[in-house]
Amino acid sequence: QVQLVESGGGLVQPGGSLRLSCAASGNIFGINAVGWYRQAPGKQRELVAAITTGGSTNYAASVKGRFTISRDDAKGTVYLQMNSLKPEDTAVYYCNVLPIHVYWGQGTQVTVSS
Repeated sequence: QVQLVESGGGLVQPGGSLRLSCAASGNIFGINAVGWYRQAPGKQRELVAAITTGGSTNYAASVKGRFTISRDDAKGTVYLQMNSLKPEDTAVYYCNVLPIHVYWGQGTQVTVSS
Protein backbone atom coordinates (compact mmCIF):
# COMPACT_ATOMS: atom_id res chain seq x y z
CA GLN A 1 0.00 0.00 0.00
CA VAL A 2 0.98 3.60 -0.60
CA GLN A 3 0.95 5.91 2.40
CA LEU A 4 0.91 9.69 2.09
CA VAL A 5 1.48 12.31 4.77
CA GLU A 6 0.83 16.01 4.18
CA SER A 7 2.60 18.84 5.98
CA GLY A 8 3.54 22.49 5.62
CA GLY A 9 0.24 24.26 6.10
CA GLY A 10 -0.29 27.26 8.29
CA LEU A 11 -1.64 30.78 8.59
CA VAL A 12 -0.37 33.34 6.08
CA GLN A 13 -1.36 36.82 4.97
CA PRO A 14 -2.76 37.47 1.51
CA GLY A 15 0.08 37.62 -0.97
CA GLY A 16 2.21 35.31 1.12
CA SER A 17 3.68 31.92 0.27
CA LEU A 18 3.70 28.38 1.62
CA ARG A 19 5.26 25.14 0.49
CA LEU A 20 3.34 21.96 1.18
CA SER A 21 4.99 18.55 1.30
CA CYS A 22 3.54 15.13 0.56
CA ALA A 23 5.77 12.34 1.82
CA ALA A 24 5.10 9.00 0.16
CA SER A 25 6.05 5.57 1.41
CA GLY A 26 5.22 1.98 0.64
CA ASN A 27 4.89 0.61 -2.86
CA ILE A 28 5.31 3.88 -4.72
CA PHE A 29 6.94 2.36 -7.77
CA GLY A 30 4.64 2.36 -10.76
CA ILE A 31 2.33 5.15 -9.58
CA ASN A 32 0.92 7.01 -12.55
CA ALA A 33 0.56 10.41 -10.90
CA VAL A 34 0.23 12.29 -7.62
CA GLY A 35 -2.20 15.12 -7.08
CA TRP A 36 -2.84 17.89 -4.59
CA TYR A 37 -6.47 18.41 -3.66
CA ARG A 38 -8.20 20.92 -1.45
CA GLN A 39 -11.54 21.18 0.27
CA ALA A 40 -12.97 24.37 1.71
CA PRO A 41 -15.94 24.41 4.11
CA GLY A 42 -19.17 23.78 2.25
CA LYS A 43 -17.41 22.95 -1.00
CA GLN A 44 -16.47 19.78 -2.83
CA ARG A 45 -12.94 18.49 -2.86
CA GLU A 46 -11.15 19.65 -5.98
CA LEU A 47 -7.93 18.71 -7.71
CA VAL A 48 -5.64 21.73 -7.84
CA ALA A 49 -2.44 20.26 -9.26
CA ALA A 50 -1.06 16.93 -10.44
CA ILE A 51 2.27 15.56 -11.59
CA THR A 52 3.03 12.32 -13.39
CA THR A 53 6.05 10.11 -12.93
CA GLY A 54 7.31 11.55 -16.20
CA GLY A 55 7.09 15.10 -14.88
CA SER A 56 4.03 16.30 -16.76
CA THR A 57 1.97 18.76 -14.72
CA ASN A 58 -1.58 20.05 -14.72
CA TYR A 59 -3.23 22.85 -12.73
CA ALA A 60 -6.68 24.09 -11.97
CA ALA A 61 -7.40 27.42 -13.59
CA SER A 62 -7.82 29.06 -10.20
CA VAL A 63 -4.20 28.38 -9.21
CA LYS A 64 -2.38 28.39 -12.54
CA GLY A 65 0.52 30.81 -12.48
CA ARG A 66 0.58 30.92 -8.68
CA PHE A 67 1.10 27.29 -7.64
CA THR A 68 3.85 24.93 -8.75
CA ILE A 69 3.88 21.18 -8.19
CA SER A 70 7.19 19.35 -8.16
CA ARG A 71 8.74 16.15 -6.86
CA ASP A 72 11.93 14.84 -5.33
CA ASP A 73 12.18 11.16 -6.20
CA ALA A 74 15.10 10.54 -3.86
CA LYS A 75 13.06 11.79 -0.92
CA GLY A 76 9.80 10.27 -2.10
CA THR A 77 8.16 13.66 -1.72
CA VAL A 78 5.86 15.80 -3.83
CA TYR A 79 5.70 19.53 -3.15
CA LEU A 80 3.20 22.27 -3.79
CA GLN A 81 4.74 25.73 -3.83
CA MET A 82 1.96 28.27 -3.31
CA ASN A 83 2.66 31.93 -4.05
CA SER A 84 0.48 35.02 -4.13
CA LEU A 85 -1.97 33.33 -1.81
CA LYS A 86 -5.54 34.59 -1.67
CA PRO A 87 -8.24 34.17 0.97
CA GLU A 88 -10.05 31.93 -1.52
CA ASP A 89 -7.17 29.45 -1.20
CA THR A 90 -8.14 28.73 2.39
CA ALA A 91 -8.85 25.00 2.65
CA VAL A 92 -7.58 21.69 3.90
CA TYR A 93 -5.06 20.39 1.39
CA TYR A 94 -4.63 16.69 0.70
CA CYS A 95 -2.43 14.63 -1.56
CA ASN A 96 -3.29 11.34 -3.18
CA VAL A 97 -2.29 9.07 -6.03
CA LEU A 98 -4.05 8.97 -9.37
CA PRO A 99 -6.13 7.58 -10.89
CA ILE A 100 -7.16 5.23 -8.09
CA HIS A 101 -6.99 6.91 -4.68
CA VAL A 102 -5.72 5.32 -1.52
CA TYR A 103 -7.16 6.18 1.88
CA TRP A 104 -7.32 9.92 2.48
CA GLY A 105 -5.10 11.29 5.20
CA GLN A 106 -5.70 14.17 7.59
CA GLY A 107 -4.52 16.83 5.18
CA THR A 108 -2.89 20.10 6.16
CA GLN A 109 -4.77 23.31 6.88
CA VAL A 110 -3.97 26.41 4.85
CA THR A 111 -5.52 29.64 6.08
CA VAL A 112 -5.02 32.90 4.18
CA SER A 113 -6.18 35.88 6.19
CA SER A 114 -5.00 39.32 7.22
